[in-house]
Amino acid sequence: MGIFRQIPPTASFPIYSRDFLSIFKMGSLEEDIKNLLPSPYARITCSGTVALYVIIETLKDLSPKRTIIIPSFICPLVALAIARAGLKIVICDIQAGRFDYDLKQLEKLCLNSGDILAVIIPHLGGLPANMKAISQIVKKHGIYIVEDCAQALSAEYDGRKVGTFGEFAFFSLCRGKGLTLYEGGVLVTHQDYSGMVEKKFTQLVKANFLAESMAIIGFIGYSIFYRPSLFWFIFNLPRNFWNLLKNKEKAAAEYNRINFPIYKMSRFRKALGHAFFHRLAPQIIRQRNLAEYYIQHLEGRESFRIVKELPGSLATYPYVTLIFPSREKRDNAFDSLNKRGLGAFIIYIHALTDYPYMRPYLPDGNYPNASLFADCSLTLSTNIFLTHKDLEEIIALLTHP
Repeated sequence: MGIFRQIPPTASFPIYSRDFLSIFKMGSLEEDIKNLLPSPYARITCSGTVALYVIIETLKDLSPKRTIIIPSFICPLVALAIARAGLKIVICDIQAGRFDYDLKQLEKLCLNSGDILAVIIPHLGGLPANMKAISQIVKKHGIYIVEDCAQALSAEYDGRKVGTFGEFAFFSLCRGKGLTLYEGGVLVTHQDYSGMVEKKFTQLVKANFLAESMAIIGFIGYSIFYRPSLFWFIFNLPRNFWNLLKNKEKAAAEYNRINFPIYKMSRFRKALGHAFFHRLAPQIIRQRNLAEYYIQHLEGRESFRIVKELPGSLATYPYVTLIFPSREKRDNAFDSLNKRGLGAFIIYIHALTDYPYMRPYLPDGNYPNASLFADCSLTLSTNIFLTHKDLEEIIALLTHP
């Protein structure tokens, strides 16, 4: 293991020179997504956050209700998109030791308020949420469903791709999210709402040459540095810098702003996404195989528990999540793996309400399951660069600390 060798923490795509040479390939990324799901409408955006923002602005035209339910453990940008659209946020805690909503609490929130416009259902870690149970609760109250598929492109629940269960869905094409354009997202909806979404997109999203140029430069930099021999310099180096300054949120790359950029993605980047879209299916097979390897060698240990897919679902596993009995034990495991550059990570360092910069946008509340999850969870990489030797070392460090 080289001194600077670092495995990326999630299973994103490496970009090769041949990808840049394939941009004139017939077809489009929107058509790829529509055929994959399938869906009658897909619109590529500059980020998953912008896709969500356009969805929320569309929802405002569909109903006078102005409150959206989100889980207590989720990317802060979800809440910022809602706040930027001027809507109210209600938070529901997650189940103990899982990404899914606490169903009893969700039922109570839906029942006690007549102002719930939508519920956002995330499929975190590529693990499909319990759509059947959640839909039964939400639909009887006439509430819209927005699926957060940021980490779950091509995941399946009950024989259907996630992103096809609700009225709206969004995906992320950001770095670290599998199929990536460095920054990017996808907005998906039913035929009934496609005209409204397209109109809203045209109103809100304008060309910005500078912003798109910076994204293209970032994409080129990503294609160079996204390999174990160089990843340390764009991942660990800034993380170490912010840790020295005791800024946990920036060290974890989890400091976000409400004024996130909104602009049109260029044809060039969309063409690149189409050029390597064919790599998605074999990549997911590899991720699932690596997840199976971890489960086979780690399941049943008393020192941690693996968060696995629900029966009847097919997760994409961009990473595998472990839950430890205490923060101290989680941190010890993280430190031992991190010192070896083996791709260990903490998906979110806080429950949503525990990010200091999020306090102006969120209601007060105590969400113990999310706080415990943030304190005790650790993710293992399913990245393409992992070698068999790396996997053996990960297993050894976790089973014989």
